[in-house]
Amino acid sequence: MFDFNGIFHICNYLHAVKWNLIIHRPYLRKEAVMKKTRLVCLVLFVFFVLFSSGVFAQNYDLKLMTGPMGGSWYPLGGAISDAVQKAIPGVTLAVAPGGGVANAEAVQFGKCDLGFSNSSSAVDGVHGRPPFQHKLTKMRQVANLYPQYFQMVVLENSGIKSVADLKGKVISPGPKGHTGEFAARQVLSIYGLYYPDMSNVHHVSYNDSVALMKDGHCDGWLLCTTAPASSIIDLASTRKIRLLSLPEDKIAAMQKLNAGYIRRVIPKGTYQGVDYDVQGFGFYTHLIASEDLPEDLVYKITKTMVDNLPRFATVVKAMAGVTAQDLALDIGVPFHPGALKYYKEIGAIK
Repeated sequence: MFDFNGIFHICNYLHAVKWNLIIHRPYLRKEAVMKKTRLVCLVLFVFFVLFSSGVFAQNYDLKLMTGPMGGSWYPLGGAISDAVQKAIPGVTLAVAPGGGVANAEAVQFGKCDLGFSNSSSAVDGVHGRPPFQHKLTKMRQVANLYPQYFQMVVLENSGIKSVADLKGKVISPGPKGHTGEFAARQVLSIYGLYYPDMSNVHHVSYNDSVALMKDGHCDGWLLCTTAPASSIIDLASTRKIRLLSLPEDKIAAMQKLNAGYIRRVIPKGTYQGVDYDVQGFGFYTHLIASEDLPEDLVYKITKTMVDNLPRFATVVKAMAGVTAQDLALDIGVPFHPGALKYYKEIGAIK
């Protein structure tokens, strides 16, 4: 933003020059000098007004990668896009589906500017651990958002009561490149199971998984999302479901695979017919950005996130009560300088 006091200083200077010309250059017509002076002042005024209104502001066409249709990431991404475009002139933010692992790689390789990921996947990326082949050096933290839960859904009449019972069954662990799909492979592995041990594996979206489960074409649905998840609520409204728990030794085995996994419990009553606590693990959803984005732009995006927390909670219930301090939680991924600057300014980070 330009200082309009500068306009008046320049005009005062031109006024002095005008009278100097009239007094010391009598051969110049007074009317001509005054006319040119007014014209210059007018041009300067228009110039400053245009700059202050953002006409010449930097434009940014950004891309935000979220999650599959039917999950919580895609609608949250739409809400963030709308808020950012309203708050920051010159910014357009397109939303596209994606997954926790794929989004982190997309940020690294310039396929998107912003993305949702999961703390467990992002930390793996920072250190270059599987499923990543290289360290993700350009990925930066913007905001921690809310907890995610790894959930294993089966039909009540399937007879499946443990992960071990999935052997020879049809499962849907989510699209490849999603954090949930990678976690599903890890869960199977601690039971000595792998995809070839299944009769079929569907790498499809949440909505398609619900359809498969409703039609009886899938025995087990493994996913990472909020609790409650709207897609699981949808399934439970028409079919009786069971959620599988992990025993303590298996949760410990998962934490050995990734220290970012956090023990979590889904309370009984979260879903229709599930009248028992479900033991398992989870992590955090967070917003990441490319280090190539300007500091000032990410500063404004971070401010917009904080300013719109109540609105985001209406889209994803898990964000209810989330504060700026929660967004600034250190989860092991380097902060973008713009985000770090804002959090320090408001005291969210000391």
